[in-house]
This record gives sequence, structure tokens and C-alpha cells, in this order.
Amino acid sequence: MPNRKNTTPKASAGKSTKKVRYAVVGLGYFSQSAILPAFAHAGKNSELVSLVSNDPEKLKKLGRKYKVKSTYSYDQFSDLLASGEVDAVYIALPNDQHKDYAVRAAKAGLHVLVEKPMAVTERDCEEMIRTANEHHVKLMTAYRLHLDAANLKAIETVESGKIGEPRFYNSAFAMQVKEDNIRIKAEHGGGPVYDLGIYCINAARYLFRDEPYEVTAVSSRKKEDPRFNEVDEMVSAILRFPEDRQAAFTCSFGAADIAYYSVVGTKGEICLDQSYDMAFPSTLYTTVGGKTQTKEFAKKDQVAAELIYFSDCALTGKEPEPSGLEGLADVRIIRAIHESAQSGKPVAIERVEKRTRPSKDMEINRPPAEKTELFHADSPTQD
Repeated sequence: MPNRKNTTPKASAGKSTKKVRYAVVGLGYFSQSAILPAFAHAGKNSELVSLVSNDPEKLKKLGRKYKVKSTYSYDQFSDLLASGEVDAVYIALPNDQHKDYAVRAAKAGLHVLVEKPMAVTERDCEEMIRTANEHHVKLMTAYRLHLDAANLKAIETVESGKIGEPRFYNSAFAMQVKEDNIRIKAEHGGGPVYDLGIYCINAARYLFRDEPYEVTAVSSRKKEDPRFNEVDEMVSAILRFPEDRQAAFTCSFGAADIAYYSVVGTKGEICLDQSYDMAFPSTLYTTVGGKTQTKEFAKKDQVAAELIYFSDCALTGKEPEPSGLEGLADVRIIRAIHESAQSGKPVAIERVEKRTRPSKDMEINRPPAEKTELFHADSPTQD
């Protein structure tokens, strides 16, 4: 297939009125509950024009619901790439399929927004980055929290010196995953670190504004629980950062719902409750000198913010902050965590040089998306 030139509408001087046309590839739980509804709040520069799935009934029903006439099966993905109908793809497929679809899209001249983890291996991440660069398209890993008011406020508080010099970070992220859910299938890059731990890793990196150089990890699984025949039930890790800082976290697919992190400094601490899950409001606690300040953050449509930001990058030529390098950095750490848990020894982490990190000026707020009925898709968590 001949290489298709990038046809993204060019931004005019000042604010562009153009829209980036998207195909959403993969119509599972997250796509239906978060990505597709988000276009309603991202309409200023983003437009949903195509859907890709191997479920013809799903394509028909969701196409009708979102007024999308252009639908394709996975076998027809090449036809979509050559059609000229879209400028970008949002890839929400199983983790092991991210690289293939991202590389094919980039080679066709389409911008790529890909769910995290960016891929399963460092090599796959590097190929995605290289291909995007060679074909002059934007590649962004879908780190919605980089645009989230609560997380950005936490970063701002740590950076301000209010809690003194940050010394250690602690986090937990857990849920009860359903049996047979794709998140516990090893062949698809499943497991609690790829799915949950990546949030804890990413938060530690953006709060410390630095990269870890070593990790020590342990893992466990309930042998009597059939959910964990292929992947770990729980993993705990300690990341060592420059300036003698440490970040510890535990992620689990077999524990009660929890999502928080804290940073303790030489003068005080912050704690962000419900730091990762966009289904709930979050609360930031800042404690200095025994006095605690509380700030509440309402639910927001974090995926709409993500679409608006990425579309702006595509239209203006700006490089996305959560770029392919951001995705590579986390996957490299995840792989080191698994190696350490298996060997029982500390594992060194090759540094990824980051020029930019999330900052307050990236904040985008949109009202929460409306709840939507799922079709041939199910929540990953047990009731």
C-alpha cells in the first residue's frame, strides 16, 4: 500500500476551527464507557468518524448511537488507513496488539493516540516511536491524569516546597478483577503491574520529576484462585530515585477497591485519595505542622480532555507531553519489576531522558461523561 500523506487539517493563525477526525480501534469496556462518550465534550477540535471492531452487531449498534456511518472490521483496517476518512486513531485494543496497529497507522500518515501501557515490551515501544518520527505523525500515550486538576495540583504542591524536600512516595491501587477478564490473560500482556501498577509508577515519576534507577519487587498469587493461573494477583515494588528518594507501591487484582498515593517531605505530606480512577471525585490532603488542608475535586471527563489536548498537538504541530518516550519509560520499569520479582534481586533500570513533564498549564476540565449502557462488553471488576 502506498504511503498516505498526513492529511490532518492545518491550524490557521490563532485558534484553529479545524477538527481532527478519529477512528476508535477496539470497542471494549473502556471504549464504550469512556472514549466514545468523551467526543461529546471534545467537539471543539475532535470528531468521531469511524469505528473498528470484529463484532458486526456492536458496530451497527454503536454506529447508530454515535451517528458514525464508517465502520470496519480488524481485517479491513488497511482499508480504513487508505480511505482518507480519518486523521488519527485512538487504539484501545489488548496490550499486545498496540504496537502492530500503531505502526500500521503511523506508516499510513495517521496520528496515534494509544492506551497505556503503550506496548508490552521496550522494543515494541521503540518501534512505535521510530515509525511515528519517520512518518512525521504525532504519537501520544493516553495518560489522562497529566491533564487532571487533582494530580496537577498535587504536583504543584510538591514542587512549591510546601512539604519541604520530598523524601518518599507510597501508593496502592487494587480491585477485584472478574474471572476470564482480558486483564488476567498473560498472552495479551495482562497482570496487575501493566494494568494498575503503571499508574503508581507514572505518578511517582511525575511527582519526583525524575526517573528511577533501580527496583526491587516481590509478587504473589493465590494458587487456589483460578483467576491467577496466568498472572500475579499482587505485586509490590520499591523504586530507587536519585537524591536517595524512594517510591513504594502495591497493586492487586484480588483486593478491595483502593486508589491513593502520598508524598512525604521534610516538612509535611500530601495524600491524594481516589488518585487514579476517574469514576469518583478525589480529595487532596496537605499536612504541614500538624495542620491539614483539604481540597475536593469533582469528577471530570478526563478522556475528553485527552482528546482535546492531542488534537491540539496534531493541529499545531506541538509535541505531546505524554509522548512515546513517556510510555517507553513506564514499560521499561514494568519489565524491570517483573524481572526483579522473578529473580528476587534488585534490577537496574536504563534511564529514559525526559525533557517535559505534566504541569499546571496543561489542565483541561470538562464535565463528567454521562453513563452509558454497554453492548457486548462488561466491567472488569466484580460487584
